[in-house]
Amino acid sequence: MDAAEAAREWIGHDPDARDRTELQALVDLAGAGDPEAAADLADRMSGPLVFGTAGLRGAVGAGMHRMNTAVVTTATAGLAAVLREHVGDDFHVVIGYDGRHRSDEFARAAAGVVVAAGGRASLLPERAPTPVLCFAVNHLGADAGVMVTASHNPPADNGYKVYLGGRMTGPDARGAQIVPPIDGHIMAAIEAAGAPDTVPVADGGWQVLTDEVMDAYAGAAAALRAQLGVLHPFEARGMGELRVVLTAMHGVGAKMASRVLAEAGVHDLHLVPEQAAPDPDFPTVAFPNPEEPGALDLAKQLARSVDADLVVALDPDADRCSLAVPDADADGGWRQLTGDEIGAVLGDYLARAHAGDPDAVLARSIVSSSLLGRIAAAHGVGSAQTLTGFKWIARVPGLVYGYEEAIGYCVNPLVVRDKDGVTAGLVACMIAADAKHRGQSLLDILDDLAVAHGVYATSPLTFRVRDLSLIARGLERLGADPPTQLAGSQVVEFLDLADGYLGLPPTPGYRIETARGDRVVARPSGTEPKLKCYLEVVEPTGSRETVPLARQAAAARLEAIKAELTTVLGFGGEL
Repeated sequence: MDAAEAAREWIGHDPDARDRTELQALVDLAGAGDPEAAADLADRMSGPLVFGTAGLRGAVGAGMHRMNTAVVTTATAGLAAVLREHVGDDFHVVIGYDGRHRSDEFARAAAGVVVAAGGRASLLPERAPTPVLCFAVNHLGADAGVMVTASHNPPADNGYKVYLGGRMTGPDARGAQIVPPIDGHIMAAIEAAGAPDTVPVADGGWQVLTDEVMDAYAGAAAALRAQLGVLHPFEARGMGELRVVLTAMHGVGAKMASRVLAEAGVHDLHLVPEQAAPDPDFPTVAFPNPEEPGALDLAKQLARSVDADLVVALDPDADRCSLAVPDADADGGWRQLTGDEIGAVLGDYLARAHAGDPDAVLARSIVSSSLLGRIAAAHGVGSAQTLTGFKWIARVPGLVYGYEEAIGYCVNPLVVRDKDGVTAGLVACMIAADAKHRGQSLLDILDDLAVAHGVYATSPLTFRVRDLSLIARGLERLGADPPTQLAGSQVVEFLDLADGYLGLPPTPGYRIETARGDRVVARPSGTEPKLKCYLEVVEPTGSRETVPLARQAAAARLEAIKAELTTVLGFGGEL
């Protein structure tokens, strides 16, 4: 079946008139000889979006390989079938949505499918952060949660994430994202659901939740602040003295984050006005991810103008958080911390809160800095490594804190068993306020950690490709002829992660370690056409005075390893 024929069959079963019209227009243009339309049509009909451990994610539009009402309908039908099989006809699903194109529409379609399937659907009362949906799954005792979001993907995208709770999983995993094999069961049920226009969809009957769930989430954040505040009983004016700039990156985090920070005592709060309201086109940023170059330019500009102490940046669905701090040596006087630096600052604070408790565990992904393990040991708490993704981190028994270098932090796992940018931002403000009260900053905390444990410098090396086969070829080349040295240090360990590492499930990629303790993990991205390499070098320090030189040496070694890896992988030029 060619693309045009497949599209015509899809149109015959698409329940959404707007999508039918869009796809038919593309068929007509392709039939008239428009090469761009033909290529677009071929991509849209290249196969269904695959439901995996990240749920669904893709560009919004008509066709089987896009995010649209038809795809959401069959996905929810598959989810409902699995829920009914496991817990019976009284299954309960809570559904949230962000501010992306058609998110509210997709959320209502999902609610209609759940109701028609005999389940109970609860819809969040407004566009909300993903952490609020995660919280609501456990707060309401729901068997599953659906969040319509594409997180920090490009503006054209949307997605569908699934969390399990209630009777679908054990207590250590309630409210966490799905992991195998349940994703495969859902995909099989989606395939068995039939054509989208045959799936029953109710036009009402779901519950629209009140603001109680939003209030309860904010209350849980306040309880966390009270719990951690015992650790550092700085004077009440500590938070009130902190001047914070907050950007929501055109997403849905501004309202809740402003509330949580204000209730915690941050009264000198400045929102970046151009980025405060949800806007699915993300007009002021090239890419709506706080990690991307330039994404924090407006926030830094505002921070300079108001003489702020801290910038807190959320991604569009507010499950990730980045920070920037004043630094006289940085370009423009402000420096954005890396994901690993934030992870260490938060981790040290949480470790001290649980010091001496070996059952309390700090967890990180295998691509995140090993400094967290040193911090855990120093405070007498446990540590663990997991595969990349919070679906794994959140399941660590005894978890009190987890993070991954891609600015994801879980600081309150008993309440939100996933990354949560809002509460991570709250804890960061607590740490910054306490440091300011003592005449210090987050940079001083990082220096203290370097003195105690050495400089752990990390950096990504990323190759974005047009041809996905280049990723496989690069990894094949690395596996067939691995380096024997990196930055002048002998490679002492080369592991194929597909064989399992530390007893973890197999995953594509390789791990390299040198005699100096430098480390590289190379793996394909799970959501984007990228080969990602995560680099870490460790440089000892003897005193605070030696920290700058150690950082310089570490930075030079990182650059050397990047150049060597680029050659080993065979990348360079046009990808």
